[in-house]
Amino acid sequence: MADETKTNATPEAPGGPPAPEQTEQAVIPGMDGGPAPSGKVIDLSDVRAESGKTGPESPIPGEVPPEQGAAGSVTEYTKQEWERPLEEIEAEQKKARRGRPPKADRAAPEAGEKKTGKGRATKAAPGKTAKAPGKGKRAAPSKGAPPTPAKEEAPAPPPEPAQPRDATRAVKEEVVYLNLSDLHPFKDHPFGVRDDAEMQGLVESVRSGGVNQPALVRPREGGGYEIIAGHRRQRASELAGFGNMPCIIRELTDDQAVLAMTDDNLRHREKLLPSEKAAALQQQYEAIKYQGAQGDDDEAGKLSLQSVGQRNGMSVKIVQRYLWLNDLVPELQEVMDAGKLSFTPAVEISRIRPKHQKYIAVSIEGQQSSPSQGQAKRLRELDKDNKLNPDAIDAILSEEKKKEDISVIISGAELEKYFGKEATPRQMKDQIMALLDGWKEKQPPELGKGEKKVDMEK
Repeated sequence: MADETKTNATPEAPGGPPAPEQTEQAVIPGMDGGPAPSGKVIDLSDVRAESGKTGPESPIPGEVPPEQGAAGSVTEYTKQEWERPLEEIEAEQKKARRGRPPKADRAAPEAGEKKTGKGRATKAAPGKTAKAPGKGKRAAPSKGAPPTPAKEEAPAPPPEPAQPRDATRAVKEEVVYLNLSDLHPFKDHPFGVRDDAEMQGLVESVRSGGVNQPALVRPREGGGYEIIAGHRRQRASELAGFGNMPCIIRELTDDQAVLAMTDDNLRHREKLLPSEKAAALQQQYEAIKYQGAQGDDDEAGKLSLQSVGQRNGMSVKIVQRYLWLNDLVPELQEVMDAGKLSFTPAVEISRIRPKHQKYIAVSIEGQQSSPSQGQAKRLRELDKDNKLNPDAIDAILSEEKKKEDISVIISGAELEKYFGKEATPRQMKDQIMALLDGWKEKQPPELGKGEKKVDMEK
């Protein structure tokens, strides 16, 4: 046959010299780029010579290299499988079956077989169809064929974004114009309506263009409507000479009304007194706590503080301090709103018993002196030890205030604009102090004398 290896041998002559060495020849189709004539005999040594390599390991077209077998395994043979004796192939296969094959090379059970618990394939019962290999498994490659590369699983598609919810209210709301005489302020409304410069600006805006944002109201039991949001707009409309104003009527529970009222005022009012903000946050806290009142009161209180902080962009600690301001007696709240009592000392004094707070308010008014943070802390400690009295209050408030350490916080992002990311905190501080020293030297000398004169007058 043309596809078989042929060997030309010269028989040994009787009694003559030994026969010449046999020359290995094979029929190689397509050596010259096209099909070889049938029966053409090619000397393998000549082919190796033409390829530039000699020896048993030189590559020959159609021949498997010694390093790689037909199935991708290492073998010492240079001939293809069909050139090797059948006995050698069977012996090699028996030897390979002695050890446990790698997991990647295990063949999947064929049709009609099922896999047992130990991983062995057994014949399925008659009349039953064997299950196909599970997902992700692949059948072993056939003998003599290269292994089929595993298919990469496609990445899971990203989760689809949640569909936007419909914000349309179940009851369609319309803007209606209500008479100002039918509108009543919200009960316990913590925000004052003052006829100040800000109100005058709002009056001029309403007089020229009307009320741009309708007020939010709810039906009132005694008749008319209760204003939820829009107290200042109602007052501005009155001062501008209007008899009615646009409103939205909405059915709200007490807690819903409180949250809507405080949210609107805390977010849109430009100027809020400390007592107003404290009262509004207290109302929010109570409404949220009542809505979610389940289980432990302490746990509900913590969650309410967090909710109030999230609604107003404040930390829980700041919310708690504002709530403490509601414990100040009215006299001290007025002093605080007037700017005569700072926020932090006011928080300290709010922890003092009310009767002593009234003494403190009288002392502040009489001495025209506002307690510092250190003095307020001492007053609180004396009250805790039951040692606080009017004489002790006057003695502390009459003391010359020591200049307390102050700290200025500058964020890292702000400093990076001037120093970069490589500068250390110490280097930045030294540079800032050097710049301040240079700035101070350039100031006119009269500045320092003026400060000394003011101190002497005090």
